[in-house]
Amino acid sequence: MTHKTTSLSRLDLRFLPLLATIALFLLMVLAGAWRYTGFFSPQVFLNLLIDNAFLLIVATGMSFVILSGGIDLSVGSVVALSTMVLASLVEHHGWSPLPAIALVLLMGLGFGAFMGFLIERFRLQPFIVTLAGMFLARGLCYLISIDSISIGNEAYSELAYRRLELADGVTLSLGAMVALACLLVALFVAHGTAFGRTVYAIGGSEHSAVLMGLPVRRTVVGVYAISGLCAALGGVVFTFYMLSGYGLHAVGMELDAIAAVVIGGTLLTGGVGYIFGTLFGVLTLGLIQTLITFDGTLSSWWTRIVVGLLLFLFCLLQRLMVRRPGA
Repeated sequence: MTHKTTSLSRLDLRFLPLLATIALFLLMVLAGAWRYTGFFSPQVFLNLLIDNAFLLIVATGMSFVILSGGIDLSVGSVVALSTMVLASLVEHHGWSPLPAIALVLLMGLGFGAFMGFLIERFRLQPFIVTLAGMFLARGLCYLISIDSISIGNEAYSELAYRRLELADGVTLSLGAMVALACLLVALFVAHGTAFGRTVYAIGGSEHSAVLMGLPVRRTVVGVYAISGLCAALGGVVFTFYMLSGYGLHAVGMELDAIAAVVIGGTLLTGGVGYIFGTLFGVLTLGLIQTLITFDGTLSSWWTRIVVGLLLFLFCLLQRLMVRRPGA
């Protein structure tokens, strides 16, 4: 009986951060609906996804890294570099949008895989390697141009403005659809493949994963490759939103992505968390900004203050969860 109780307690504790995030999101929705007219409408909630599609994609890639017990500080800079490369190829070199997008995605995949190789092969700290990657990618932006590059290509603008009409006056952007597709693929990879199970095992204990005969080396490279790919894809979606490339795009986005993953219930120490929780983490960050916008009297800097407080609370919750016996 004691063994069964302990197992149930462990299962409940694993779900606790995710349940806390969902409960917080629902409470904020109810508070907004009670306080502001027009808040509780389908388009308002779809706008949470539309306005944060690029962050959801980047945070999805970050989820794999954090689940494995690592960190990736380069994603914001990779987003900016992706926008610069895309804008330069399309505007200055006359490339069609689809080949340019494909090249940018390959670039992000290769950049992430290279960092993962350095981390795994030379046993370097992910913090240092990805910090170097952050400076490198941001610096490469300014080799392309120190100014913003506007994207005026007709075909690209058509992609950016494309909408899926779900109902009368209710639409979803192409970027949001890409973000949802990315999330669904990530859910399958994380929870339905051997690769995903290995990621969780490495996050729980890399040494134990090695003793179990799991492919630790290529999985570590793989999670950073996924993060780089998602950052590049996030950069593509960001260009749909901004229609420009600029070296100062996405400054601090790596911190927003980490915040979304942690608020979504993933442990910073790795091994515990759910990709689905990252969706609610991103939506919660977007909802905070939406509530402040509806209020109209508060500075946008209150978003950062509230996010900071939430991070403190969720880190404390994680600490208490880890300290519980059997957790």
